[in-house]
Amino acid sequence: MPRFEPFRALRYASGTSLEAVLAPPYDVLSADDARALAAQDPHNVVHVDVPLVVHASARDPYEAAAAVLRRWVAIGVLVRDADPAFTIHRMRFVDDTGTPRETVGVLGALEVVDEGAGGVLPHERTTPKASTDRLDLTRATRANLSPVWGLALVRGLTDALADPGEPVGTATLDGVTHLVERLTDADRVAAVSALVGSDDVLVADGHHRYAVARAFRDEVRAGPDGGPAAGAEVTLAYVGELTADQLAIAAIHRVYRGIGFPALRSALARSFVLSPAPQPAPGLVAEMVDRGALVLLGPGGSSEWLTPRPGAFPDVRALDGAYLEHALVGTTVEVGYQHGVLDAAHAVASGAVTAAVLIRPTSVAEVLRTAREGLLMPPKSTFFTPKPPTGLVIREIG
Repeated sequence: MPRFEPFRALRYASGTSLEAVLAPPYDVLSADDARALAAQDPHNVVHVDVPLVVHASARDPYEAAAAVLRRWVAIGVLVRDADPAFTIHRMRFVDDTGTPRETVGVLGALEVVDEGAGGVLPHERTTPKASTDRLDLTRATRANLSPVWGLALVRGLTDALADPGEPVGTATLDGVTHLVERLTDADRVAAVSALVGSDDVLVADGHHRYAVARAFRDEVRAGPDGGPAAGAEVTLAYVGELTADQLAIAAIHRVYRGIGFPALRSALARSFVLSPAPQPAPGLVAEMVDRGALVLLGPGGSSEWLTPRPGAFPDVRALDGAYLEHALVGTTVEVGYQHGVLDAAHAVASGAVTAAVLIRPTSVAEVLRTAREGLLMPPKSTFFTPKPPTGLVIREIG
């Protein structure tokens, strides 16, 4: 089982407006988003976390980011905790059904394990990323900036985090209120560490970040000193409990190119019954869940239910993404991914894609079942929301 440890975090100094300095994870930011955040405040975390945009004119953008980080520590923009601590992070928001929600997780240092070794598990197949951006940034800054998002399979973590810690700050970003608390009580720290370390942790978001942490650890191990890589043996992670009341999962819809619409529709018709469906609207996904159907969006504003045919998916896991993979085997289709019903519809209407299929959100029960069985979901099966922002804590690797 994985180690999960407190650490001496770098935090923005007391009195800093967190709204001004936090940022969404780097992998959901466009270049324009990053530039806007950099202009918003000279101490916004993108000045360190998104060097290829913010320091595009520098000879070495990564070293420029590292220099910014060092300067912020030197002048007190960032302050190092006196003692190792966990950070409790609560998020309050209204989900897609209009229900007020509060979730809680803990930021700490999670063990970096070898692929396939167990303890820290992927939950879906991922496609390799050729970019070395995150690895280059880790080498330069020797810091973990954006956390991996892990889901603890053990029961009881939510209860262990129920009592507040020392208040550190609050921020409201994109309709989500973030409450940040430092946890230093020795008994509670030991209890949280033991609890998370008593069962597997599933990577919900940040598979690439975790792979980068493994690559960096291996580099340090292979260095002149050899042996364990000290601070590189663990990485920054936000860990919450894998339970329905702590998770909001949105769908990631499929968009298709590389095939004509008649051929795509014909291939789908072998596995699904097609019938007229309403036009895309925000409430359509809820209706899809009620009907047990997907929706095909085609050119000219066409919209059709895709209801699985009885017996069409023998031995296929009951996941919409898996259904579609099975139905389209042998075609020339090129699959892409799109968040949001209306965004998927716009992609079709604009001619950017041939068609889109709206899918249903994956259930928490299915995520847990897949994890316990040691299996992987198709790529982009889940979109866990809301995402923890970058900048709540920074972990120095040493």
